[in-house]
Amino acid sequence: MLVWERPEPPERPVPAPLNREKIVRAAIRLADADGLEAVSLRKVATALGVGPMRLYGYIAGKEELLDLMVDAVYAEIRPVGDGWREVLWSLAETTRRAAHEHEWLADLLGGRPQLGPHALARGEAVVAALHDVDTDAVMPVVTAVDAYVIGAVRREIADRRAERATGMDERRWQASLGPYLERTFATGRFPALATVVRDAAHLDADETFRMGLDFLLDGIEARISR
Repeated sequence: MLVWERPEPPERPVPAPLNREKIVRAAIRLADADGLEAVSLRKVATALGVGPMRLYGYIAGKEELLDLMVDAVYAEIRPVGDGWREVLWSLAETTRRAAHEHEWLADLLGGRPQLGPHALARGEAVVAALHDVDTDAVMPVVTAVDAYVIGAVRREIADRRAERATGMDERRWQASLGPYLERTFATGRFPALATVVRDAAHLDADETFRMGLDFLLDGIEARISR
């Protein structure tokens, strides 16, 4: 029986009452502060002021805890809008926002679909908005948007982590590479790339994300309108 279906143990008169929600919230606080490496059943138990063995009455191990953490964050992803395009846009924006607020989420997105109650509610809202789309196309459309968002947020979070590790923001990092690129482009070996780097608008992360999302949704619209 999956963890979402398994009943919690009966409450006992103990100094520190416990339930799955408290366990998950404590784990999320640890992950938000210090990443997934800070999450273990022992550390969560310490944060809750209980012994580690008490947690095993509620969850079978760390993998179940991670599943519950991800599903808890899915409660923050509630796509809304009029029509499928607005809903898919909202799906992308709210997923990105959740990943930026809970940086560790980007490391757990992708792969097999999440099937917890909040993830299913999110999926229902998205699929319902695609009611006019051919049934066979619904999941490929949703998968395409999810793949775009996951790729984008992983790159953004990798940039954020690099900035923390090096102490260099994007502007300083670009400035440090400027002389090398000038020397390289002066060889004439990369004319197309040199033109784009020198002449194209340099968009920030928000603008880049939204422009790419527009490109994707335009393509989806053209395909399903055939």
